[in-house]
Amino acid sequence: MEKFIQYLQQTFAEVRSKLPDDEQSRVSAMREKALNQIISEGLPNSKDELWRHFPIEKQISSSYDIQLEANPYQPVEQYFKCNVSDINTDMFTMLNGWYVHKNAPLTTFPNGVIVGSLMAAVDLYPDLVMSHLAKFYSDKADKFVRLNELLFNDGFFVYVPDHVSVEKPMQFVSIVNSQQTLMINNHNLVILGKHASLSLVQCDDSLQHDLSFTNNVSEIILEEGAHLNFYKMENKDAQTMELNHIFVHQKAYSTFFSNAITFNAGFLRNMIHVDLTEPFADAKLYGLYLVDKKQFVDNQVYVNHAVPDCTSYQLYKGIADDESRANFNGHIIVRPQAQRTSAYQTNKNIALTDEAKITTKPFLEIYADDVKCSHGATIGQLDEEALFYLKSRGICERNARALLMYAFANEVVNFVEIDSLRERLLDMTQKRLSGELSACSHCAFPCGEAKSFSFKIDLSKI
Repeated sequence: MEKFIQYLQQTFAEVRSKLPDDEQSRVSAMREKALNQIISEGLPNSKDELWRHFPIEKQISSSYDIQLEANPYQPVEQYFKCNVSDINTDMFTMLNGWYVHKNAPLTTFPNGVIVGSLMAAVDLYPDLVMSHLAKFYSDKADKFVRLNELLFNDGFFVYVPDHVSVEKPMQFVSIVNSQQTLMINNHNLVILGKHASLSLVQCDDSLQHDLSFTNNVSEIILEEGAHLNFYKMENKDAQTMELNHIFVHQKAYSTFFSNAITFNAGFLRNMIHVDLTEPFADAKLYGLYLVDKKQFVDNQVYVNHAVPDCTSYQLYKGIADDESRANFNGHIIVRPQAQRTSAYQTNKNIALTDEAKITTKPFLEIYADDVKCSHGATIGQLDEEALFYLKSRGICERNARALLMYAFANEVVNFVEIDSLRERLLDMTQKRLSGELSACSHCAFPCGEAKSFSFKIDLSKI
């Protein structure tokens, strides 16, 4: 990683004057601090416990390009067709690390909701943004978060004022589309005021099929009584490496509901860190990852019960085929003062071949005595008896296997509370398991590959 750190030093020296800043240079100061920490402490590698399953030093390059200006405006629908469409959302787009807009980097709705470019929000609402930006994760961030602070251009910003309930879900699509070997650092910030509520759908997609490195940081701050439904879908090409860091800061009576579904990945790492900082906060975290070929996905989940009377629940499921790899590392910590905690964690996996590799490590760290906590993990194969039963009813082996996998996966998808989104995701899951959904199927310029035809089974009748 020494060579990569040298590359960062040289690159930052070349581009620092072109990176966006605020009037008081607080963003610039944050960048300088991040660089010093990277130089003094280094970057994680596979010798670190939390990174030992992710061969980061073998995947990272020292020749990435940084896109310092946004692409000329072009309507998104001219080059991209979202797989998760027609779900009645307000859609916003990031392209190669920049917020896409014609002439309005920020949109302010009549109810006071603000949505748009993070750096535009820094310019127009500096006190609001800078009082939250990078304030709640400083002691928990690894050095790839510092890398994001060092080189981020822009990000997606959402602010919902106190007592405002946003009825229509927001959909935020982050696209990579470039002939360059890009390194992209998006820094997203979502702030929900007291008793505010929002449903947010985030989709990560890539159109080009060249090497790229996306290093995202998302901060979510939920004030007292706030409620956020957060859905994240990932459908990336095999050449992509993506690191996602999500930090959630919850206050009293707030609720955070997360559902992350990975349909395709190259090398993907999802890290979510939830801090329950005031009593009666609740977090529910669901995840589904479907990988094949040589894809790799790593899910790191950390829930910090810092105060009494909070609850958390985790359910993550995965299916690995061919020579793919998947890892789950779940860590729940219950602090000494966090009495009357309820915390549950489950991870279930299916390996379809002997070559597929799955590792899982559920972990409870409890320092309080009045708690209800449990964890469990399984790695297995498809149920042979169930497979035999379906085949004895005239269903071919391929469809029988698809049915069993679908039944296994749809438990997670069924927790999606937006009806139209749930139906769309169930359809995408079925297509993915039957080999009909690829990372490039959303492209507006199809390559003319031959189509395969199959007879579908109405799963609702079974």
